[in-house]
Amino acid sequence: MIKILGIVGSLRKDSLNKAAARAAMTVVPENASLNFFETLGEIPPFNADLESTIPRAVADLKQAVKEADAVLFITPEYNYSVPGVLKNAIDWVSRPYGDNSWEGKPVAVMGASPGMLGTSRAQYHLRQTFVFLNMFPVNRPEVMISSAQEKFDAEGNLKDDFTRGKIKELLEALVAWTIKLKGI
Repeated sequence: MIKILGIVGSLRKDSLNKAAARAAMTVVPENASLNFFETLGEIPPFNADLESTIPRAVADLKQAVKEADAVLFITPEYNYSVPGVLKNAIDWVSRPYGDNSWEGKPVAVMGASPGMLGTSRAQYHLRQTFVFLNMFPVNRPEVMISSAQEKFDAEGNLKDDFTRGKIKELLEALVAWTIKLKGI
């Protein structure tokens, strides 16, 4: 069983990206599990002075990343980039120097936005970060859910079958990539 850790880069209760995460839960391949880290908002701003006594929420995320076979980021796009709360968590989990929990992890990215580009710029910034973190991203399919407010109903349920299919393809690709990289 491939264990995927999901991380949503939005703290907003009714976030379109949290809705996309719920949709992902419905299409997880049978040979995988998908569990989300739910307390991103409890991670304090990164401060190198705190590395010797890592805050509890950071330690919990580092442990969850270490235990996962693969990672799925679901990110909104803020100001053409990654939300600060997500970048902050990524920075914490890569520290202290020599204890990068992201090291060698297969990773996939998706995101939802009311805009026309569907988080493409944020996703490409994340991919740049993966180079330094030595993470191995799934290249295709790219799941950039544009005009997302039209693809989810008022309760946050995905109503667009094409988008559901793309999310399913992404998770299948992440599982296959993880199996290939781990030699399972």
